[in-house]
Amino acid sequence: MNRNRLIDWGLRAYVVLAFAFVFAPIAASFVFSFNVDRFPSLPLGGFSLRWYEAIAEDPLVWEGLRNTMVVGICASVISTTLGFAAAYTDFRYRFFGKPVYLALALLPPTIPVVIMGLAMLAFLSRVNLSGEIHSVIISHVVMCSPFAMAIIRLRLSQMDPSLEAAAWNLGAGEWRALFHVIVPFARPAILAALFITMAVSFDEFAVAWFVSGLNETLPVRVLGFLQGQVSPRINAIGTIVFLTTMTLVILAQVLLMRRLGRVEEMPRTDEA
Repeated sequence: MNRNRLIDWGLRAYVVLAFAFVFAPIAASFVFSFNVDRFPSLPLGGFSLRWYEAIAEDPLVWEGLRNTMVVGICASVISTTLGFAAAYTDFRYRFFGKPVYLALALLPPTIPVVIMGLAMLAFLSRVNLSGEIHSVIISHVVMCSPFAMAIIRLRLSQMDPSLEAAAWNLGAGEWRALFHVIVPFARPAILAALFITMAVSFDEFAVAWFVSGLNETLPVRVLGFLQGQVSPRINAIGTIVFLTTMTLVILAQVLLMRRLGRVEEMPRTDEA
């Protein structure tokens, strides 16, 4: 009993240390974003919101934020639509070369972002689409669609395929069965995919730096700050971006966990 308790406490301590190691730099950035001094140092010179006021008065930051929101919303909607189509194709059909289809569909996140950025720049330049806001949207759709597909595909794998067949036998057409059976079942995963892909798009800067031209997103704007002198405004922007991204990820996780909890409670309700 004492040995099991020791192992339990050891695992908890390991988890705490792992999270501390990962989030320590983020916590430091958050703390220094309220430091009155220009350079990060301990002890802090004093509490101040001057760096948040500085980014609020910077038109380039607002322009970058606007571009980031436009790209994030458009990329998440398009990526989730394509991801659902790809996941449903995997769920619904059996065809020759299906493993290759899945491998290619899930391939983009495994490609180094620098290689992806150069490839997207070369392709978009060839078709006269580089240097515009839609260039970033196209690039982020390529990067985000596999995430949406993976999330929705996992959800559809929990569905009984006979439900769709039952809808057909009851007179529903394929499209009606899709929108009244498949989509409601996959709705939590679809919403989660929207949030996750928006978070991925919101954080991405390497590919956007290659293809955006003068239409910089907020992460690319931060990179511009770093190329000059180091500015404490980076800490303030990083805090805002981190909180936004974490909010989107937590919303996605809540949706998935809530749906999982309902599924687990259904047998208990039937037994009652």
